[in-house]
Amino acid sequence: MSGTGSIIEAGVPSARSRALAVLRVRSRALAFGLLPAALAVVLVAARATGRLAGEPWPVVTLVVCAVAALVLLVGGTFAAVVLRASPAVTPTVPLSEAAAPDLYRLVRDLADRMDVPAPSAIALTPDCDSWLEDRTHGAHRRSGIAGGPESEPGAAPVLVIGSPFLWWMRVAELRAVLAPVIAGTGPSAHPDIADARGFVRGLDAAVDVGSRRGLGWIAPPARLLLRLCRTDAAEMERGVARAASERAQDVDYGLRMVAQEQVGLAYAGWDRLLTRVALPAWRMGRWPARLDAGVVSALTELSRRDRLAEGFTSRLGERPACDLLEQPGAVDEATSLLAARLFHGGPAETGPAWSPVDWAAYPEEVVDRKWRTEAARLHAALDALDALAVPAGLSPGSPGAAAATPAPSSTPAPASTPVAGSTHAVPTAAGSTTVAATGSPAPTTVDGFTGPTLERVLGYLTDPAGQGGAGEALAGRLSADLAREERAAGTAAGAGKARGADAVPLFPLQPPRSGRDLLADHVTAMVCCAAVDSVGAAPGLDWLDGPVLLVGGDRRSDLAAPVLCLVEDGNPEPLRDWLADLGVRPEKPVRLV
Repeated sequence: MSGTGSIIEAGVPSARSRALAVLRVRSRALAFGLLPAALAVVLVAARATGRLAGEPWPVVTLVVCAVAALVLLVGGTFAAVVLRASPAVTPTVPLSEAAAPDLYRLVRDLADRMDVPAPSAIALTPDCDSWLEDRTHGAHRRSGIAGGPESEPGAAPVLVIGSPFLWWMRVAELRAVLAPVIAGTGPSAHPDIADARGFVRGLDAAVDVGSRRGLGWIAPPARLLLRLCRTDAAEMERGVARAASERAQDVDYGLRMVAQEQVGLAYAGWDRLLTRVALPAWRMGRWPARLDAGVVSALTELSRRDRLAEGFTSRLGERPACDLLEQPGAVDEATSLLAARLFHGGPAETGPAWSPVDWAAYPEEVVDRKWRTEAARLHAALDALDALAVPAGLSPGSPGAAAATPAPSSTPAPASTPVAGSTHAVPTAAGSTTVAATGSPAPTTVDGFTGPTLERVLGYLTDPAGQGGAGEALAGRLSADLAREERAAGTAAGAGKARGADAVPLFPLQPPRSGRDLLADHVTAMVCCAAVDSVGAAPGLDWLDGPVLLVGGDRRSDLAAPVLCLVEDGNPEPLRDWLADLGVRPEKPVRLV
């Protein structure tokens, strides 16, 4: 392409000089490997011409030849690994030209306007970033958007676009954001820069190969060479970035300033959507199939709440960039599944324990199920702790066991009228309780409370001293039970090849939760279940905060503080006041999963 030379001369001299410095490291390494062979050739030639006759030259020549052969073998193996090793490639969703002809046309027009080679292909990533990625280690031909083979060495890199950009940004904004990225294909086409990048990528891949395939001796030399060229390689990339930015100065520069504000907003909304909305579903074996569409709702809500974002929603009347795709829904589903794999370690395909969920069904199929699953786990942990406290020879439901178990600090309210499938307590003359069942399976009576009731949880966690010590054992039990469930799920999924190598997320969203956090989550879930069953509350979805409780159609956001008072201080009064204000009956049994 005619403009490539001008780009190199105008904006890439520093990048090119750094690339030559990287290549000098490669040349010195090659010279070091060939030095014993060159010395062996000199000695053999001198012996053949009679210049080195007599002792000890025969022995010296033999030793040098052996060393040269060994060095050539080791160096050849090392060079082969560096040349053949495949560098790490970012997991993406490939986007063919047939699936996005308008997007390819936009990218090609940008490349022509800046007089740089067009990217070889386009791919999407479930992240708020865009970059060029070279996936042709060692290749010297290219074809792609620009069409047909080119004379320049190396292959044009792939343009990777953050999928949230396509749904949130308008077409003009996306064009402005992509201009400096696409401009980077010009410096990438320079032979010295392409060779230097290929050498660094090969060394990086060789370190990984040496660590994984039992070639431990390969990794140390590769790391040494990487250290020697690290500074020059970093400066080379900075020079390439400067050149690309300068090249794109005249392309939608004013609009780019506005578009960069949308990049920051998209990042904030995307992070909230993944951690607050997607993560609870992933943990249950469900994956939201329209994350990119969801980010539009999340960012619109964020714009409404944030005064700094006022006016941003007016731009929603313009054409969204996802209109450049032929089937936005199918692309959204593919990137949503990839997001679950990258951030949670989910399976690569849908299965019985890993199914998609639409936003309309999210409150019922994710939020309500999440609450009831956690409530069931909470009561199972209480059962286990109470069973440990029962003396040997007594069953947890026997009158003697009830008498031996410490009574809670609060007095249970009278049992509600039994319904089919529920249980209720019947007072006895001994002051303990027995259990009457109106359905199956047979219930148990623990701590004087029958079945899964919120009153039982309040009584267990209430601490007269106000220290919250009763929650320590329960928090530890919940942590152990949850860890056991996750291990069992991972083992079962691995046996069925549902999760495979993706069982561990590449980019985990959150660190492991503490026992106190788990306990607070489970108590909150129990309270929400009680509210749903008692006063007709409903599970809901907040685009920025995830699962929420709706009472009369309005979100109740004041539950966290009373729950923390109970969990951390053992003080149930704030939560009891909250329940009384809503009309929730804590003694009423709660439906579990």
